[in-house]
Amino acid sequence: MARSLGLTAYRALARRGEARLPTFDVARPTGELLWIHCAEIDGFLAVQDLALRQIASRPSLSVLITMTAFPRASSAMDTIQPDGIYLGEIRDDHPASVTAFLDYWSPDCCVWTWGGLRPNLIIEADARHIPMFLINADTSGFDGRRDRWLPDVARNILPLFSEAMARTPAAARRLTQLGLDKELVEVTSALLAGGQALPCNETDLADLAAACVGRAIWFANGVQQEELQTVLAAHRQALRLSHRLLLILRPAGTLDPADAFAEARAQEFRVSNWDNGDYPDETTQILISEDPRDIGLFYRVAPVSFLGGSLVAGRGGIDPLEAAALGSAVLYGPRVGRHLQSYSRLATAGAARIINDSAALGMAVNRLVAPDQAAIMAHAGWDVVSEGAALMDRITDLVQDTLDGRKGPK
Repeated sequence: MARSLGLTAYRALARRGEARLPTFDVARPTGELLWIHCAEIDGFLAVQDLALRQIASRPSLSVLITMTAFPRASSAMDTIQPDGIYLGEIRDDHPASVTAFLDYWSPDCCVWTWGGLRPNLIIEADARHIPMFLINADTSGFDGRRDRWLPDVARNILPLFSEAMARTPAAARRLTQLGLDKELVEVTSALLAGGQALPCNETDLADLAAACVGRAIWFANGVQQEELQTVLAAHRQALRLSHRLLLILRPAGTLDPADAFAEARAQEFRVSNWDNGDYPDETTQILISEDPRDIGLFYRVAPVSFLGGSLVAGRGGIDPLEAAALGSAVLYGPRVGRHLQSYSRLATAGAARIINDSAALGMAVNRLVAPDQAAIMAHAGWDVVSEGAALMDRITDLVQDTLDGRKGPK
């Protein structure tokens, strides 16, 4: 590759700096490894969703997600990742750091998002014949100080990507200004998290639906200790207008299921414990379950769900797209942590509503368990989770075809 003066100068300056060699807390998994670099801080959840889809399409695949720095507010590095997903930081573009990173992880394919290119890293990956795709490119990803003063650096780097996808026409124009042939730039939708369709046991679904036929149901998922009284008060209020209403309550955090059961009984609710094998009967007002494996089941039977951890600080909230993907309207408090973007998307579309206290929660439940209201919000939620589906499918096909074309697992 012919090197420009700007690129030569950049590489010389990078060598003079001090290398911040990466540290590796986990061993590289065996088999194929897809590397996704999340260059945009706000894009982590969408990238994580993309990674999950790749693993779902290729169960033997592992995915490494890297960022230049994981924002503390997101708690991404402190959160247990789904099986097959690994996180890592790329601290600098020093040749020694680049070599250490690629030697250790030895990725089979790279998907680079947004922009913020690391020239030495990309050049070395290309030298190792690692296929690379640029997706979700945006003008802001190519408008840094280096891009303005040394535009020929990007001109030398961009052709190393086999595919280039821009999320707006303006971003596509920026890529062509930086030297890419406009025929090689595809304009797509933005990369958006779409929510995973959580599994459930089909027999349990049929049995629970039969036990609750004709009854309105709402699901309070991930209720924290500090939220229990709010949820119980809301349910009592809602029962005044909907006497057969059933609340499915899933405790989380420091709220012990036995304590939640005892408190509900103390307030004279008729309570059953799903985890003990109990099915709700006509008199059951609250069904308690802690098992996270049944979250997908409860989203399916409940037309409206309150997502816990959102009324108290420091809990981070729950991914609302999981509920929307299964047709459940979303109610939530103001403290949703790193999921703010997803809640905002749903609220803007009319698929989610914010509440601040038990009175508002009770009124919202009464309104939304009505079939017509629930259907309107469920449809809006489905539109949101489907927004980026075409792009996710396009990238998935690209990655799978690329991996199929390479040699077998290492």
